[in-house]
Amino acid sequence: MAPFHAGVPRRERRYPTDITDAQWGLIDALLPDPGFIKGAGGRPEARSRRQIVDAILYMVDNGIKWRAMPADFPPHSTVFKYFTRWEAAGATGTILDTLRGRVRLAEGRNAAPTAAVIDSASVRGAETVGAASRGYDAGKKVNGRKRHIAVDTMGLLLCVLVTGAGVQDRDGATPLLEQLAASFRRIRLVWADGGYAGKLVIWAAQTLDLAVTIVKRSDKKGFHVLPRRWVVERTLAWIARHRRCVRDYERLPAHHEAMVRWSMTRITAKRLANRV
Repeated sequence: MAPFHAGVPRRERRYPTDITDAQWGLIDALLPDPGFIKGAGGRPEARSRRQIVDAILYMVDNGIKWRAMPADFPPHSTVFKYFTRWEAAGATGTILDTLRGRVRLAEGRNAAPTAAVIDSASVRGAETVGAASRGYDAGKKVNGRKRHIAVDTMGLLLCVLVTGAGVQDRDGATPLLEQLAASFRRIRLVWADGGYAGKLVIWAAQTLDLAVTIVKRSDKKGFHVLPRRWVVERTLAWIARHRRCVRDYERLPAHHEAMVRWSMTRITAKRLANRV
């Protein structure tokens, strides 16, 4: 796809989070076309899309405030405008789905997964998280939100759902599995931990034709890697390496979901570019 920002000087790569030429080649064509290309009016974009993506990834990885964006990036208001516009257009989901499929093909697998692993993690909410969308996880003693995720057997993100931290894993898994079944029709098997046992297993089988298999903890003392569960736990650790995802600062749950998808986009694009 030809750039829509002819004449905009290229910004030299300065930060560890800046994407490489190879990574940009993977992401560029997956971003939504601007309105004037579609005949919807408007002017050609004045900002480099690559600079916008670099700015978003810098913010996600370093956990800064929007207003603290370094001066060599476009203005924070411009970056946020693109962030919300692309999220409303479903761009992060499209980018992640495409990159994940290409990684799977490069690994000798089918692009569409047939099995998934689910889990959740509670994160503390900042003062910007409103009372209506936050809760208290008594088990983890966390006041904030909870992100429920589904990954494939390689640990690549399939779906993410953000709720209040007080939502039980089984209750949060219901809309997550509905989303998973609607988006990935070949998936028939889902692994989960003991927190998902009970009615959810029966409901998923009867309603979604999904076989939810519970992987129980080992009775042995000490640390043991649990089959399948370690995959999703590793992904949660990948996400938590990005400081914007260590704590929830977003006013809207959908924006925290976007932060998670951008963090996994960075990981997936880097993984794929290294194989090209």
